[in-house]
Amino acid sequence: MSVRNVVKSIQDIMRQDVGVDGDAQRISQLCWMFFLKIIDDQDQELELMQEGYRSPIPAKFRWRAWAADPEGITGEPLLAFVNSELFPALKELPNTAKDGRRRVVRDVFEDAYNYMKSGQLMRQVVNKITAIDFNNFSERQHFGELYEQILNDLQSAGNAGEYYTPRAVTAFMAERIDPQPGEILLDPACGTGGFLTCALRHMRGRYVKTPADERRMQQALRAVEKKQLPHMLCVTNMLLHGIDDPSFVRHDNTLARPYISYGQSDRVDIVLTNPPFGGREEDGIESNFPKHFQTRETADLFLALIIRLLRQGGRAAVVLPDGSLFGEGVKTRLKEHLLEECNLHTVVRLPNSVFKPYASIGTNLLFFEKGEPTKEIWFYEHRVPEGQKAYSMTKPIRVEHLKPCADWWGGAKRKGRVENEVAWRVTAEEVKARGYNLDFKNPHTVADDHGDPEELLAKLDAAEKQAAALREQLKAVLAEALLR
Repeated sequence: MSVRNVVKSIQDIMRQDVGVDGDAQRISQLCWMFFLKIIDDQDQELELMQEGYRSPIPAKFRWRAWAADPEGITGEPLLAFVNSELFPALKELPNTAKDGRRRVVRDVFEDAYNYMKSGQLMRQVVNKITAIDFNNFSERQHFGELYEQILNDLQSAGNAGEYYTPRAVTAFMAERIDPQPGEILLDPACGTGGFLTCALRHMRGRYVKTPADERRMQQALRAVEKKQLPHMLCVTNMLLHGIDDPSFVRHDNTLARPYISYGQSDRVDIVLTNPPFGGREEDGIESNFPKHFQTRETADLFLALIIRLLRQGGRAAVVLPDGSLFGEGVKTRLKEHLLEECNLHTVVRLPNSVFKPYASIGTNLLFFEKGEPTKEIWFYEHRVPEGQKAYSMTKPIRVEHLKPCADWWGGAKRKGRVENEVAWRVTAEEVKARGYNLDFKNPHTVADDHGDPEELLAKLDAAEKQAAALREQLKAVLAEALLR
């Protein structure tokens, strides 16, 4: 049976369980079970390859010990083992400070939950998962592609859609930023790890030639995720993408640390991220920031922190909503700070259907480099493909849709760019003259001709007079009818 069919049959089994309610719970349940199988397969390989290697999971709780035998415990004994022994033990793993893999296991299970209520159905799921060999490269690769689809399902899983950025967007941003092994790359709100996987794929395809290159690349990754479900999904995603120690994915809130405490040792070469927007941070978080940047809008706080975290010469690609471009107050001060500290060289404007169904607001990809003030900004308007009104779940944005922008980009040094019907540039002086409003519309778009304003007003006035006359006629008819 193919991996795709195995996963489909697992989902069908879970739908029969009364405890698993909806996509988000099913994905969460799948994830902790896949995680234990994947890490156990990795452990068995590492035990053969590295003398003295020991699994971070106690022997009794390794997948091979309780799950691998298809005739093993089932029903109530299996449920009791999982709920009363497995979960408590993994939530309280000791000695995690010295062992990154052990810390990953504890962090993954810190807030995880077993939703299944039927031990018989759980045994069926366990047996299906056991059939997947994650040490088989082709099988793991196939499952990795399938896992991407599972993550994509988050877009329709209630609020869980906020953790997922379309892969066409993450791949486009990673390729434009062009990370290289050894460069410290950070995603401060990493969600399910989409930017990380695209950066890994880009570096392995272009720069990683030796085991030393691979080590340098893995050791330079940094990521933080605040919420439990996406953190667990991200860690599992990293294991699937060949990361031996995904403990660099911290389960934490990047914004909870005082802004001023981020010093030279925290500087990074690259930031690739889609910070949460439209939400509000918890009480007190804004007080970690300087007075002139204090706000409870999450995206604004992340932008302020990203500028601080970049080293001189560092580069960033960030997804931000339209409101960040035209907003005033703190947003104005942030944009002024951005243009003074960084070269905001490119803004790619996306249509508001890119993040549907989770969000239906216009978004923008901001590309900037720290160290030189902005002199001019190129804007590129990405349009929905011809013959399609909007992106949707059935017709999402794809990598090839962004190829015209990639072709226009102009290579690593962005040379040879030209203005056309979807690309234009503005100077920093123009931005300042507008009070740092970056919401520049495409000047090449021909506005619809709605007619002469004076003529339209005259027509409206005539229509209103006609409506008033008709009302009077109707009143007269009704009054006459009542008198009869």
